[in-house]
Amino acid sequence: MSGTDRIMSGRGHQQFATTHWSVVLAAGRPEGSRYREALASLCRSYWPPLYAFLRRSGKSQADAEDLTQAFFAHLMDRKSLDVADPQRGRFRSFLLSRRG
Repeated sequence: MSGTDRIMSGRGHQQFATTHWSVVLAAGRPEGSRYREALASLCRSYWPPLYAFLRRSGKSQADAEDLTQAFFAHLMDRKSLDVADPQRGRFRSFLLSRRG
């Protein structure tokens, strides 16, 4: 069993973390002093549940890993985090709405 597939093991599915909007907002501001730290924190927190979501959706291990990595690359390249708004709902909903 690979490290990423342990997420899908008998211990239950990986859960989305509670949103810390200060981290999300810092990750959306490349000019900010906390940008890199905040972005790394979001990737660590949200990579496992996004991967698990894709696996539960029927994607193979390799496809789910590739899609998860591509998603985060797209999110960073497009600077999508600068439009994340705590007034519009949960961060997990924001992420899932942008995965397609």
